[in-house]
Amino acid sequence: MKCLNCGQENKDAAKTCKKCGRDLTIPPAWFPDARWHLRTLAIIYACIIVAYFGISYLLRRLPRPYKIRHIPEEMTPWLRHGNKHIPEDQLQAPPPAAPAEAATHPSQK
Repeated sequence: MKCLNCGQENKDAAKTCKKCGRDLTIPPAWFPDARWHLRTLAIIYACIIVAYFGISYLLRRLPRPYKIRHIPEEMTPWLRHGNKHIPEDQLQAPPPAAPAEAATHPSQK
């Protein structure tokens, strides 16, 4: 049996702690019962549910990733409707970004 006061390991039949002398026959002042466990679990589950819906709401307010920047159609032919193949002579690089435009939109780098 372990003493609740000092943590010393004692014999199971001991009435007092051999280190600090505490009476081991006195039960602890408080034991959590089933009602306490149910209330604690209910509070934990309620907090998890509130956090889930709060985070979901905040994430829905963020902009969608495909609206953050413009991707030219030449780079994503699989997103185009109809003919998805571009002949080689029509392929061209996207125009270079202007320096003033790059300075106003640092998140698009």
